[in-house]
Amino acid sequence: MSFIDLEIDNQSARCEKALEIILKTIKSLRLILSKTKFKTNAEEIKFFKEIKPQFTSKLIYYNTLFKIEMKKPNGGNRIVKKYYNNELVKLKAFFDNELEFYKYYRSGSTYLDYKYFLRGKFDIKLSLDSYYFETDTSFSTSHDFKVAKILANDLIQLYLENQLVMIDNKDNGEKSQRKPNLKMVWTSPKVALIELVYALHTEGVFNNGATDLKDIAEYFEYIFDIDLGQYRRTFLEIRTRKADRAKFLTALNKGLLKRMEDTDEGI
Repeated sequence: MSFIDLEIDNQSARCEKALEIILKTIKSLRLILSKTKFKTNAEEIKFFKEIKPQFTSKLIYYNTLFKIEMKKPNGGNRIVKKYYNNELVKLKAFFDNELEFYKYYRSGSTYLDYKYFLRGKFDIKLSLDSYYFETDTSFSTSHDFKVAKILANDLIQLYLENQLVMIDNKDNGEKSQRKPNLKMVWTSPKVALIELVYALHTEGVFNNGATDLKDIAEYFEYIFDIDLGQYRRTFLEIRTRKADRAKFLTALNKGLLKRMEDTDEGI
């Protein structure tokens, strides 16, 4: 998934490739589960409450993103903003409909986990969606999909809000923000900054990992007033290093550890 974000700029193409990989992975996960017997109910609950939704949420996210972008109307910023805002309204509708379970999940509650996340334990009184009765009950519980939907909606909301911010920035020219008194200039080699950009993107430190590599690179170019050039080609060159491929990150790690050690010694 990280490789796709690094190598594919087009949003629709990225979604298609991501969905292809996610579907294969979920199929493998299903096969593994068919050969696995949980030792305890706690193990099974953990799988369906925490592990499986990490996979299916990405499936929901990229599939929804693909539909959103394919249906996006052609027109000015005002029309596109209205479209994205309508998509946000749809997310809120899901939140409103699932408010009780949303509160349960977000609060870290566990007292109903035995009903929500054990297979074959569905309770019709829990407002089950009809899709549950059409799923493979050996690979699903009554609420694991709802957890995945919550996780996916968080990412979709971030995406839509970011799109709206970018449109506003275009309308307003420059982004209005408090400017620091001192201009920061990147004085290390560009290759070091590119290494850092890739590391930050891979770690998913911005917007819960929903930010594209291209956006991160352009952001750093803007704040440091620097042209990173063909940074993807540079990354390929970094990968071919025979010695320490993450040379700059290694140096950062060593420098920080030494500073900590020196501070511990009272220097």
